[in-house]
Amino acid sequence: MMTIQQKTAIGRAHSKIILIGEHAVVYGKPAIALPFPSLEVISSVKAISGELFLACRYFVGKLDEAPKDLKGIAACITETLKNLKQPAEGLHIKIDSSVPIGRGLGSSASSAIAVVKSLYDYFEEKLSRTKLLELVHISETFAHGNPSGIDMMAASSDQPLWFEKDREISLVEVKSPLHLVVADTGRIGGTLEAVDSIRKNRLTFPDKVKRSIDLLGYYTVQTRSALAQGKLLMVGKMMDAAHRELRKLGVSDPELDHLVQAAKERGALGAKLTGGGKGGCMIALASSREHAEDLVEGLLRNGAAQAWSYILAR
Repeated sequence: MMTIQQKTAIGRAHSKIILIGEHAVVYGKPAIALPFPSLEVISSVKAISGELFLACRYFVGKLDEAPKDLKGIAACITETLKNLKQPAEGLHIKIDSSVPIGRGLGSSASSAIAVVKSLYDYFEEKLSRTKLLELVHISETFAHGNPSGIDMMAASSDQPLWFEKDREISLVEVKSPLHLVVADTGRIGGTLEAVDSIRKNRLTFPDKVKRSIDLLGYYTVQTRSALAQGKLLMVGKMMDAAHRELRKLGVSDPELDHLVQAAKERGALGAKLTGGGKGGCMIALASSREHAEDLVEGLLRNGAAQAWSYILAR
């Protein structure tokens, strides 16, 4: 492998979190997704002689030799180059990501977004949002089978999004800044296990599961209203209530519950798991920047592998 010119193109994408509505969204209820700019993916493209080369934290080598877990991003790269009418050769694509994999933070979607942006930038072509999402969907299909689209929509937006299955996505108004904390259990989430658990419980206890799903939908609607009015105490209350229902559905676990409780004991306005559950991450709502920093410290002391704070402004 030999670099043949100095030109380098860059593409960036941020992570995402689900504020409320995960799992219930599968059953037609709404969810609210937020951009999470504290974690980022950067893709860089430069010319080399020879075949197309991919470098990331899990693989360095020829694109056509990428392992199974990277087949989605490989397919996305190949299709992007087809759209650009460029051969799949003579490029070095490097992906640097601070987004942990399997935590419900949109790692696969943000990686694909960054890669597509970098390739369009390299060939100096304009990239529409429609085309971006079309190409990223290829990668997401490999990663999730039948993706809802919420990851790629949130990871490609700077605004909070209202998401309902098979309906047009809309923006969520946020009147007051949100001081948010995200903490990682350090374990890959068991999304498929969690989804299967709900499905089985729905067959055995249909009324109980329906009630929890209906309540999650109601809490999400109330959260949207509270965000628009700047009622952060109500937002926190809805987060707490949502976590209780997610626990009933069997998608939380002792480590997530422990971190949620630790956040509440340090004064979090609300706290809950985010994403698929059974591992992965939790989120907490703080009252100020200083409070958020205190929550980060407390969560790390209580076993979080990593924790981040950020402000979501309107």
